[in-house]
Amino acid sequence: MKKIISIGWQTLKKPSAYFSLGFLVIGGFIMGIIFWGGFNTALEATNTEQFCISCHEMEDNVYEEMKTTIHFSNRSGVRATCPDCHVPHKWTDKIARKMQASKEVWGKIFGTINTREKFLAHRKRLAQNEWTRLKANDSLECRNCHNFDYMDFTAQSGRAAQQHSTSLASGDKTCIDCHKGIAHQLPDMKGVEGW
Repeated sequence: MKKIISIGWQTLKKPSAYFSLGFLVIGGFIMGIIFWGGFNTALEATNTEQFCISCHEMEDNVYEEMKTTIHFSNRSGVRATCPDCHVPHKWTDKIARKMQASKEVWGKIFGTINTREKFLAHRKRLAQNEWTRLKANDSLECRNCHNFDYMDFTAQSGRAAQQHSTSLASGDKTCIDCHKGIAHQLPDMKGVEGW
């Protein structure tokens, strides 16, 4: 065992072309920590409402609409922000969503929705993309705040209690199936399944 440790230590001390292997390993470890810290800092900085509405396309369109909904202002004082509804909380899901959303940078660069008219022309497609994503992940972002297990059906309207206790319990529906337009105005719904 002592011989193995000695060989390992000699290898770490042995210089590469310019630096010892030990220096490279320790330097790589330190650089990894710096990179990881910078990456997570950037990830969290881009996961704020302020970042989302820094583009006038978002501030002038969907953010203005959200201000009129219960997700923005309500009796409890709990407010949902853009990342609460559009970015999963779990790290691996968040990274996947950020990679998907990176194509929005191209839209910003090329002015895909930089005017109200362009936004309205693309609104249905954009909404359907979000609805499809939420349907595929069983409305994960909704469930971060609205946990089915803790719903008090007695505090809900009769219709809501009926729908939540049957449709959601059966597993064939998810939040977005019934709650499209809950935080943003609906596009023209002609041709949308179920409408």
